[in-house]
Amino acid sequence: MLEVLKGNIVHLPKFGQYETIKKGYLVLDDGVIQGTFQTLPEYYANAEIKDYGDKIITQAFCDLHLHAPQFPMMGMGLDLPLLDWLNTYTFKTESTYKDTDFARRVYRSLAKELIRQGTTRVSIFSSLHREGTLILMEELEKAGITGYAGKVNMDRNSQPCLEESTEESMEETLRWLEECKRFTGIKPILTPRFTPSCTDELMTFLGKLAAERNLPVQSHLSENTAEIAWVKELHPDCEEYWETYAKYGMFKPGTIMAHCVYSSEREMTAMRENGVVVAHCPDSNINICSGFPPVRKLLDAGVKVTLGSDIAGGAELPIYRTITSAVRMSNARRIASGWTETALTPGEAAYLGTSAGAEYFGCKPGFAKGDKLHALVLNDSNLPEPARELELYERYERLLYLMTAENIVARYAEGRIVG
Repeated sequence: MLEVLKGNIVHLPKFGQYETIKKGYLVLDDGVIQGTFQTLPEYYANAEIKDYGDKIITQAFCDLHLHAPQFPMMGMGLDLPLLDWLNTYTFKTESTYKDTDFARRVYRSLAKELIRQGTTRVSIFSSLHREGTLILMEELEKAGITGYAGKVNMDRNSQPCLEESTEESMEETLRWLEECKRFTGIKPILTPRFTPSCTDELMTFLGKLAAERNLPVQSHLSENTAEIAWVKELHPDCEEYWETYAKYGMFKPGTIMAHCVYSSEREMTAMRENGVVVAHCPDSNINICSGFPPVRKLLDAGVKVTLGSDIAGGAELPIYRTITSAVRMSNARRIASGWTETALTPGEAAYLGTSAGAEYFGCKPGFAKGDKLHALVLNDSNLPEPARELELYERYERLLYLMTAENIVARYAEGRIVG
């Protein structure tokens, strides 16, 4: 069925470069984008038109790194560095997801809030609980969210309230993968929490499983100096952190590594050569005192970079907040460098939170022909009256900084309205 959306179109088909069409048309056929036009072609003249007036039609957001079970602890313990924060708050919170009723309530609320805030695609961590992970996947799919979700693996260096044996971790992962076959929009992703949480035996198992079943992997890399030192103690044969994943076959295309705050040039080269994607999480990196990732250097090195809210290290679920946080962090690096580094522009950061994430899920950047529509319709009429008529990209950037979920008047995922 043909459908046409009319409004002010703003999207990012190239890194940091807006394409805007004032009072333009976005044509869909069964939810698949046919093109964007300034003037509607005659052969679409009989299509149903949804006229959004002066509102902005733009891309929906992608969150490539967040911890679903930490949703209830957002805003807690953010005076602590990473390892202390994990032991004081995180592990205790995640242990509660053995209660499937609690998991259902939290994950239903999280899925609804993600959609409300304009996030339609995710790569998300669950806890180590198989049943809870399946519940998370159910609720995400019901809400209209697509992407990946992972049962966390961790068979060491946790707490008694949150631990699994190596054998249990392997058995539960295999059982979970079998039960995932019923999902269509949310797919499984292997999720070793991070190197210190997994024994060599478990890492070997996960690496073989990734290869045998062609499964993607998500984890953490070079987030915190204390963490990096700990990894070196656990794997003295590895010169750098990334090698603790590479030696088990998990540093490969389709792998997402969150943070990369202290990645060396060698680590950056390894990410580029192996097709590893970085999930930049600026809010979290500031909150739990990890540091200032070299995002511009990563991009210049040819590494693919996306954005993640990283709740609950990050205290903001909306990716539009992560976008503006990425700009602020980049500005801080520029100042600290003596103005030698080039900061991210809002358009570049927005690309990371939309088009770069969409590419991970197999789509082309921007509103590309042949992709299913993931879009938001934004109303900026409640923002302060500007002193002059703004360009469409200026209206969009102002929304990134000033909007709330109430500014989103329609949400499209996989070509259909959701929320």
